Amino acid sequence: MTTAVNSAPSSNIDWAAFAASLGDVPVITDPPLVKQKSRDFYWYSPILKAQLRGKFGDVVVVPRSEADIVATVKACVAQNIPITVRGAGTGNYGQAMPLEGGVILEMTAMDRIRSLEDGILRVEAGKRLLDLEEETIPQGWEMRFHPSTRRTATIGGFIAGGSTGIGAINYGLLRDRGSVLGLRVVTVEETPRVLELRGDDVLKATHAYGCNGIITECEIPLAPVQPWVDVIAAFDTFEQALDFGTALGHADPIVKKLITPIAAPIPQDHFRPLKPYLPDGKHIVIAMIGVTAMEPFELLAADHQGRVVYRKGPGDSNDVPPLYEFTWNHTTLQVLKTNKEVTYLQTLFGPDDYRDKILHMIEAFGDEVPMHVEFVRMGGRLGCFGLQVVNYTTEERLREIIAYHEAHGCPIFDPHTYILEDGGMKEIDAVQLAFKRDADPKGLLNPGKMRAWWEHPVGERP
Repeated sequence: MTTAVNSAPSSNIDWAAFAASLGDVPVITDPPLVKQKSRDFYWYSPILKAQLRGKFGDVVVVPRSEADIVATVKACVAQNIPITVRGAGTGNYGQAMPLEGGVILEMTAMDRIRSLEDGILRVEAGKRLLDLEEETIPQGWEMRFHPSTRRTATIGGFIAGGSTGIGAINYGLLRDRGSVLGLRVVTVEETPRVLELRGDDVLKATHAYGCNGIITECEIPLAPVQPWVDVIAAFDTFEQALDFGTALGHADPIVKKLITPIAAPIPQDHFRPLKPYLPDGKHIVIAMIGVTAMEPFELLAADHQGRVVYRKGPGDSNDVPPLYEFTWNHTTLQVLKTNKEVTYLQTLFGPDDYRDKILHMIEAFGDEVPMHVEFVRMGGRLGCFGLQVVNYTTEERLREIIAYHEAHGCPIFDPHTYILEDGGMKEIDAVQLAFKRDADPKGLLNPGKMRAWWEHPVGERP
């Protein structure tokens, strides 16, 4: 693969002089720490694990302000040094791993809330989501949705690398209009500009892997705080669990934030903290339900031959982590703790026929690809994202499984590639490419991740 990056080899850079040129901007040069901060959760994929094992940055810069970022950018542009922006490194596809060395720009010191008024939050990009909500919840507001990595992920990392998460049953996807109201972005030029993206322009930098500018502030709408109950319902068959999830998704008066059907024996074999609560052989639905809706939730579960086997409400105390840490991408993480020979898929089961397609895939692959789906609102309609566990044997077999899904109308958002377009989009985004040409004309931001950049040189339209 050939990229259009003009970055200088790391060996040609005097890193001590580079650090000195930044004045008092914090710079980490200790090799073990630099390597640690060059990692994310790429090892979910055995394919990425082999491809990215030796990829590290040369130094880590920890900006405290926009001024620190501007100073760093100027120094990098002067020497054609690649820049990889990093939040907390919780991505799964190598989004924040440097392919060509250079500077890791770690954003976690930029963690101030700028404003919160009428449910609209303005916050610096390095704010961790857990810390963010510890400040907003006492004021009556919580995030509309968040990833399963809520304890460690940053808001900028979520917007630059994520897609949706817990809360998607109500609010859909991160790239849906209205999910992100504004982004403040620093360009990578000899004289960096600070841009304010609003409206549909936020899509120029949303889910772009940090290729299109350095996000410094985010403006997002929040939701009123709800007292949530973590709850698990158990069913004899996965079909019952799936149909219950559908009924719950359509039950508007039942306040919810999460609906996650998971096939047996994944929970029983791998969810160690939950094992005392999980009946053998039962398929489960993990949910977050408003306190006011627990009675109708239980009645609805009974309608589908299910029963509640676990609940933890506000004020309840036990050693079980929040249930969202067993859902979305954390389901695979829980399995990897006890079985290193697995990986996963990310599958779209669209609103029209998700039930038939999910049941078809269960029949086609059985225990080789145990089913796990997340209910999501897609354009106002109910659909599912599959995050199925795969009992991995070879890359060839994994590609066969992916091809079978796509041949049967189930698109795969490939978690086994670090290329932006090949993972989720499946096509080149001309708007994002045009913005990168404007905001990063030398292609120094996260080089090697954006296929459009090297396939369509400046002057050529995609």
